[in-house]
Amino acid sequence: MRLQKFLAQAGVASRRGAEELIGAGRVAVNGQIITVLGSRVNPANDVVAVDGRPVQAKAVEWVALHKPAGYVSTRQDPQRRHTLYELLPPELRHLFSVGRLDADTEGLILLTNDGAAAHQLLHPRFQVEREYEAEVAGTPGPAVLQRLVAGIPLEDGVARAVRASLLGRHGIRLTLREGRKREVRRMLAAVGHPVLRLRRTRYGRIGLGTLPPGGWRRLEPNEIPPSPGHSGGGQET
Repeated sequence: MRLQKFLAQAGVASRRGAEELIGAGRVAVNGQIITVLGSRVNPANDVVAVDGRPVQAKAVEWVALHKPAGYVSTRQDPQRRHTLYELLPPELRHLFSVGRLDADTEGLILLTNDGAAAHQLLHPRFQVEREYEAEVAGTPGPAVLQRLVAGIPLEDGVARAVRASLLGRHGIRLTLREGRKREVRRMLAAVGHPVLRLRRTRYGRIGLGTLPPGGWRRLEPNEIPPSPGHSGGGQET
């Protein structure tokens, strides 16, 4: 197992944070400082330590949480807003979120200690779908849906929906394969229908279902994303 994956899975840090620890010379394997990214360890035999303290491997954990509006996706907030970690029991607060949702966006967010699988979910190369339901200003029609699928020029490039459909008079369901910052909101504002309320209902094959706002559940075994041989972390809309 790669060292940064081991550290992420043990809940020490995200993949990116683990790489920073290694680069800073704070990680040792069997008493030897390791600074080379990609170094491999055997969790069954090797002793890994961060700042001199042994790190114990943990079982992979995955949680789905229904983030309410008004909560941020970080552990601490300078503005003293509520964080999603307040919604979790203490034994799950070591998990890190797979990307983020804006404070005013509701819906499904995943948390895990498996940095490699998190990276695969987040990276644009893997084309993982995210589904959103938006209540918008005005009454969108079929022409708006066509524009969203054809592509909307934004300041950081063209954004396209994989699928788009209407939800009543003032709603749109969008499926994207990217996680750019505030992408859904920017797309809908660009077509003349600013978002009034936004909720993510699916991430990959994992759906929000009937999970109430503020509620969480552990993923079922058949929902848990496979862990590849590399690790990751990141940020999302």
